[in-house]
Amino acid sequence: MQLLYLVVPVAPLLGAIIAGLFGWAIGRRGAHWVTILGMVIATIASAVVFLDVLDGHDYNGPVYTWLLSGNARFEIGFLIDRLSATMMLVVSFVSLMVHIYTIGYMADDPGYQRFFGYISLFTFFMLMLVASNNFLQLFFGWEGVGLMSYLLIGFWYTRPTAVYAQLKAFLVNRVGDFGFLLGIALILTYFGTLDYAAVFSTARNLAGNTIEIWPGAAWSLMTLICILLFVGAMGKSAQFPLHVWLPDSMEGPTPISALIHAATMVTAGVFMVARMSPLYEFSETALSVVMVIGAITALFMAFVAIVQNDIKRVVAYSTLSQLGYMMVALGASAYAAGIFHLVTHAFFKALLFLGAGSVIIALHHQQDMRHMGGLRKYMPITYLTTLIGAISSAGIPGLAGFFSKDSIIEAAHLSKLPGSGFAYIAVLFTVFVTALYTFRLLFMTFHGPERFHGHGAHPDEHGKDAHGDHGHAPHESPAVVTVPLILLAIPSVCAGWFIGPVLFGDYFGNAIVVAPAHDVLAQLGKDFHGVIAMVIHGLATPALWLALAGIATAWYLYLRRPDLPAVIKETFGLIYNILDRKYGFDEFNDWFFAGGARRVGTGFWQGGDVAVIDGIFVDGSARVVGWFAAVIRYLQSGFIYHYAFAMIIGMLVLLTIFLGLPALLSMIFIR
Repeated sequence: MQLLYLVVPVAPLLGAIIAGLFGWAIGRRGAHWVTILGMVIATIASAVVFLDVLDGHDYNGPVYTWLLSGNARFEIGFLIDRLSATMMLVVSFVSLMVHIYTIGYMADDPGYQRFFGYISLFTFFMLMLVASNNFLQLFFGWEGVGLMSYLLIGFWYTRPTAVYAQLKAFLVNRVGDFGFLLGIALILTYFGTLDYAAVFSTARNLAGNTIEIWPGAAWSLMTLICILLFVGAMGKSAQFPLHVWLPDSMEGPTPISALIHAATMVTAGVFMVARMSPLYEFSETALSVVMVIGAITALFMAFVAIVQNDIKRVVAYSTLSQLGYMMVALGASAYAAGIFHLVTHAFFKALLFLGAGSVIIALHHQQDMRHMGGLRKYMPITYLTTLIGAISSAGIPGLAGFFSKDSIIEAAHLSKLPGSGFAYIAVLFTVFVTALYTFRLLFMTFHGPERFHGHGAHPDEHGKDAHGDHGHAPHESPAVVTVPLILLAIPSVCAGWFIGPVLFGDYFGNAIVVAPAHDVLAQLGKDFHGVIAMVIHGLATPALWLALAGIATAWYLYLRRPDLPAVIKETFGLIYNILDRKYGFDEFNDWFFAGGARRVGTGFWQGGDVAVIDGIFVDGSARVVGWFAAVIRYLQSGFIYHYAFAMIIGMLVLLTIFLGLPALLSMIFIR
């Protein structure tokens, strides 16, 4: 079985190497077949490992020792338990669907082989991250997915917007990773090891320790470590205020948008905080920070989604909001609910992204929803699967999103930690906003009058002119696109039905640790009487009525009275502008951070390079040499009598020194 643990990440790695380095030799078909074969092997192996773990066969051990430094061992190893096995299965399955979908979406792209190599390598790093048993390997996978996101977001590197987006993602994540690295450094300093098991077993002994960041200011060691680790999660999982990179990542191809936003990179932070539950349970301050940041992200990013017209950006801001839900669950110590929502979200969000991509293909890479409409009769499979994703995302009882989202809302309501009241109100109201922007997308895209005629010729994602065929109506996407949609729609419906054992049946076992005082899921479980009872109970909860109100509002505004949104926009122009500018974060970052860095760089250039290096060392030394040369050249006149006169003067000076100085010294010492 240990060999199978290696097969899961190595199979995508081999596919990536072959497609990336030898794509020119194996061709386009060879590139997608070798990477898809690797993903099929990884998915099957993940399923076997998952079933084995369900039978009680956990594993924790090193593969090899990379470095020894004193008593510290830096190892590569695997921790296979129910948490990691669940993540491995979800990551590999969603990635497999994205690989298959890519065949249709990227069919005409010149970077076809390179793209398959990238997404397969991306999957390898994510699998290494979730299967790690130590902080070194965690950081390796963490930085690996960051690197691959940089390459994939800027895949079309000839487009200035794509280059800007990839740099933005890279730099913002470096901010989060700096805090993450500091947290790991503190763990190594105080625990003396990077192994999860050793750190977790020692955590109780160090829970009362304090550290002075500056003299006179004592901080709880555990609080500081947890907050620093969470700063890393804020970057990777795009939490306020480090969320700004994720919407711009839509500059990458749609398949990678689905892969990044559904089950891989953005969920890495959620997984990490859940994995670190034995540490977070010793710091209520850190838990409150996680909960409040998550609540702010969930609510305020949902507001922004309402005013987006790019179909992919609507789904991107939806991802931000749903990640906020997951963080609220983690902050409320409902780790199982957070991971459960991660799993259900992986399915319905990948479904929404790939559904959006199917629409984009049909409309010749048109992404503006204002130029869509009436597509349901042309694309019935895409419409039905997207409808399932929308219903699940809105939290309608019976579908996967309802069970996980409703559990998070109730967990926040039951939590007694500081900030839980605000978190509960935020996530509850976000239900209305989520339903509004999700069904706004559905109605503007698939219902109403057809608005795509005459908009077929415009720059596509590749930066080239795509001339649509105005003589033909849009049509359903090929099977390589629709089959993954159908396969993702199935768990988007039924994945939530496993809520009983996952949330209330000790599904995660020792993989997640919750202090008795924080165990809100135990309280929630007392009122759980099965899936059907929960669905019936959900019909009377405020969340359902808020969701239905959001759907009704979207229907009224975008189907019944499509003239009203323009009136609302004009009436509430200030609020609209704030949301349209994403609260001004991009402008502030460009002015303060990017502009500040440029100003500091200019200061160093003017003061250091120009004034000191050029002015003193380079130009200054030249001026000194020139001055000496100007003085000496008067002595080098070329006239013999000048040189004879200088020799005579020199002889007199020497005679004075050699004859007069001894006499003078003797007179001084004799006296």
